[in-house]
Amino acid sequence: MVSKIIKRETINLTAFQKKMVISGWGEEVLNKTTVEKILYMSDGLRISGYLAYPNYNKTKYPCIIWCRGGMGNNGAIDEFNARGMFGTIASWGYVVLASQYRGSAGSEGIDEFGGSDVNDVLNLIPLADELNFADNRSWGIEGWSRGGMMTYLTLTRTNIFKAGVIIGGISNLHCDSNDIALNEYIVKITNGAINSQNFEEECKRRSIINFPEKLPDTTPLLLLHGTADERVNVSNSIELAEKLKQLGKPHNLILLKNGDHFLKSYRKKVNELRKQWFDKYLKAM
Repeated sequence: MVSKIIKRETINLTAFQKKMVISGWGEEVLNKTTVEKILYMSDGLRISGYLAYPNYNKTKYPCIIWCRGGMGNNGAIDEFNARGMFGTIASWGYVVLASQYRGSAGSEGIDEFGGSDVNDVLNLIPLADELNFADNRSWGIEGWSRGGMMTYLTLTRTNIFKAGVIIGGISNLHCDSNDIALNEYIVKITNGAINSQNFEEECKRRSIINFPEKLPDTTPLLLLHGTADERVNVSNSIELAEKLKQLGKPHNLILLKNGDHFLKSYRKKVNELRKQWFDKYLKAM
């Protein structure tokens, strides 16, 4: 894989937005981290994404790849939220690399919803070689919702990651679903990569529940899921955790009672759990 950062631009917020970041994520996130928009190459395509890191570049920091949810531009991360979300992880002492995926947020190509766009995640890895503050020997990965699916698929192709966190992740697309509107939307977004003729086959190829044995034994997974998730049914994490248990793969499943898809009422607890998991496996040397 050949990858290269071709553009970096620091995110600059308005005075009002900065106050909102402090209110929502904390003063440390705003003052002690930097978040940049980046443009990088993936399979010959120019892909947009984000880079975040601590301001005090006196050492090399472990790297975390963050996988967003949604399809197409629905779910793309704007600059304000990137400043807060990725700045938070950077404030824990990590370098964060995130992709908007092909076909989204100005990126070239077509979003294949877990097809060749998985390369846009994998092609973030070589970018660390260009950052003198990144420890390219220590990697974690995190995914929310569709990003959980992207995380699982990425993990089937590399064992570089020492830890993974998945929140409300898709493990089973339920290809035989009667949700016609969703099926049609997936076909539309992927521009034919998934179509009515190959729909079931392609969905199964994207569902880790069908091949959990391909997940590496060296990547402990933390699965977080709200029991009242209205977008990705909690069974996605429960059923996968059972498969992981049967296979003897390291993992921990935590179900958050009455938590919604975004776990809004558990925000502080979720941040604590995520940080503890990454610190345990990425910083304990």
